[in-house]
Amino acid sequence: MTSPQTALNTFTQAQLGTLSLIGWSGEHPQGGHDVAFLLVYSLGDGSDGPAVGVNAMHLALERCGLPVGGGPVRADETPGLPVKLLVQAGQAVLTLPHFTAQYPVPSEWLAAAHAQGEVHAMFATRPWPQGAPGLPVDEETLRSFAGDPDVIVTSAHCVLPVRSLG
Repeated sequence: MTSPQTALNTFTQAQLGTLSLIGWSGEHPQGGHDVAFLLVYSLGDGSDGPAVGVNAMHLALERCGLPVGGGPVRADETPGLPVKLLVQAGQAVLTLPHFTAQYPVPSEWLAAAHAQGEVHAMFATRPWPQGAPGLPVDEETLRSFAGDPDVIVTSAHCVLPVRSLG
């Protein structure tokens, strides 16, 4: 039996499928203060199916300098990292070479992001079709995906400084 794969070290945007972004804030387990979090994920609807999409996401993240399964990369300590976050007018805009998304963030998220000066981002390689844009995502559904140990260890993690215009 064979499984679908992306060609060695190549992928297409279509294989990634629909990429989405969701944010939340909460108490950091090691610091006790509120932290702003972002989760980037695919819906698993890529042109060649979810399995190829997982491989494509893995390649895309590695090419950006975000190791899958490793510790968090600190963008402020990694010159040339092509991952940027702009927070302006109640919006978080995340930009990577293969993905740009704008997300309207709640006031608690903004307060945590500005208070800490950084946002913790998790880039999931595992698809999450339940997180489709426009569909409501309750706290338990988000927690069950973003807190799943298998999702955490198969994701890339990055701490991004909060930047704004002006």
